[in-house]
Amino acid sequence: MSVNQILERKGRDVVTLHPDVTLEEVAQVLARKRIGAIVLLEDSGRVAGIVSERDIVRVIGTAGVAALAHGVRDEMTMDVKTCTGSTGIDEAMQIMTEGRFRHLPVCENGKLAGIISIGDVVKRRIEDVEREAAEMREYIAS
Repeated sequence: MSVNQILERKGRDVVTLHPDVTLEEVAQVLARKRIGAIVLLEDSGRVAGIVSERDIVRVIGTAGVAALAHGVRDEMTMDVKTCTGSTGIDEAMQIMTEGRFRHLPVCENGKLAGIISIGDVVKRRIEDVEREAAEMREYIAS
């Protein structure tokens, strides 16, 4: 199983913003789209960073509500871990678990090609386990 198989099902659309927006603008988009993270892209299309709900809560928790006026460039995660479409699901899960984050951008040839969440990966693993169990039951019954 690869990341591409997850993206084939869920789609490759990614909500992105430019890193010159404020944290308030990011929070509004997160709420409106009902998503957990936004990838920030430079004009060139290169991934500049990522910001999640957790990042925003952390900033507000330390600097107060006034922090929503901060530029996201000052608060985003700049060392973004990514994977490719050919990355295995187990490897993607390991990257997210070790990094303690829930969203993993997918890049191909230096460009954003999608994003997966830990929920996407877990859902796919559960489907695989259920399918394997059904195949074993069918094999035993025959």
